[in-house]
Amino acid sequence: MQSQEKQPETAPPSREERFVTGVLKLCAENKGMAARLRRADNPATEYQSWELLAAYGIELDQERERLPFVTVAAAIAKAKAERNGSLRLGRALAACYESGNASDQAKARLRRLLACDDLAELCRILRPLLSLIDSKVGQGLDYIRLLKQLRHFSFNAQQVRAQWAQEFYAQASSAEEEVA
Repeated sequence: MQSQEKQPETAPPSREERFVTGVLKLCAENKGMAARLRRADNPATEYQSWELLAAYGIELDQERERLPFVTVAAAIAKAKAERNGSLRLGRALAACYESGNASDQAKARLRRLLACDDLAELCRILRPLLSLIDSKVGQGLDYIRLLKQLRHFSFNAQQVRAQWAQEFYAQASSAEEEVA
């Protein structure tokens, strides 16, 4: 009895955690679905991911609901990620360039990302950035955090933009900061 009282209660996984975990598992086990998810970031072939999205209760007719999930699912499938990483988007963008956040090209890409006014534009700009990050950075992205940020963007875009800018310009002093 006593040992049961001492065990801490763990919070159930969030919707974003369940989704990212499910997509990672599905991509590892089902190559056909992984291929369909890789094509999901193209508006013309996005419908191929709808079976998966519907299974997670995502309203397909609501762009604000659908786009964050389809963008992250496509990024996971394209990166052939085996697990959720710990690298935040702003830091990952800086890591794509040799001079990090001092790079003019990195700053220009960040400014373009921060200039997005709506979710559709953001996802359209984000897709090639996620491919760039996958090709240049050896560390995995924190897809759960990214999905939460994308879902929150429609409601508080300024806060999400500020998080990305903070991550980009912050000095990477230790590996522990990346995990926190």
